[in-house]
Amino acid sequence: MMLATFQEFAAENWKGALEILILAVCIYYGYLGLRGTRGLRVLTGLAVLVLALAFLSQLFGLGVISWLLRSLSAIVVLALVVIFQPELRRLLAQIGSHRLFGTQLQQRETVEILAETTFDLSNRRLGALIAIERGTDIQSHIESGVEVDSIFSPELVVSIFHPKTPLHDGGLIVRGDRIASAACIFPVSQRQDLDRNLGLRHRAAIGLSEESDAIVLIVSEETGVVSLAHRGRLERDFTPESLRKRLGELLLTTEDEGTIHQQPGGENRLPAPGGAPVGGDPEKPAQRTDDIAA
Repeated sequence: MMLATFQEFAAENWKGALEILILAVCIYYGYLGLRGTRGLRVLTGLAVLVLALAFLSQLFGLGVISWLLRSLSAIVVLALVVIFQPELRRLLAQIGSHRLFGTQLQQRETVEILAETTFDLSNRRLGALIAIERGTDIQSHIESGVEVDSIFSPELVVSIFHPKTPLHDGGLIVRGDRIASAACIFPVSQRQDLDRNLGLRHRAAIGLSEESDAIVLIVSEETGVVSLAHRGRLERDFTPESLRKRLGELLLTTEDEGTIHQQPGGENRLPAPGGAPVGGDPEKPAQRTDDIAA
């Protein structure tokens, strides 16, 4: 009897349950996208204001305020789209750049050259910012720099990032097995949970990884420490072997990208927006102008 009652109830209300589930998922992922940004504070303040006005209008029968809230609802939605345009763009870019929608894979030979070149720069103490394009088109960032359109080679990359060359101040973008552009401008992450000691080169790498599925390699000019930014996370303290392995995981395999990557020194990857503060290189001040990618 109880089972039949439950089945009847489920048959009559499954649509409502589905709608609640969809809304809950949208709210949850919307919160994840806004967490750690200024937009969350704005949304929280606006929600508190609207709820307070709605409560007071119902409690005291304030008809004018109730009418205003109903009449301005459509305008408020448009205002929210404008206010949260950066956050919405980043959230939609993350959805569109999911592995399910991406098709571009790098050859293992390219992974080997990338790892070799990165540590060549590290040994020379040449600060570098190298973005590897994947499924998401980052043509707008390519166009912000100087077109190179050349086969990727360690010698060319070292020449580009030498301090006395005009192209060293900015990011380099790799498309397939070619260098598409150099001296590119990357978006600097506006996250509030980033350590203040984190240099602008690292912030630019995180910013690009938040807006696309690109993998960004960073070499510290001060210490030679090699880092990797991917999907808003910063992984640090690589060795040549661990970097080669990590690039292979991201570019050549289909393993779950959400898996925590264990660093050589025992540190997990640093968190995405909303986690613990992302630490910077303590030996490298954030105000250095020779480490600015944008």
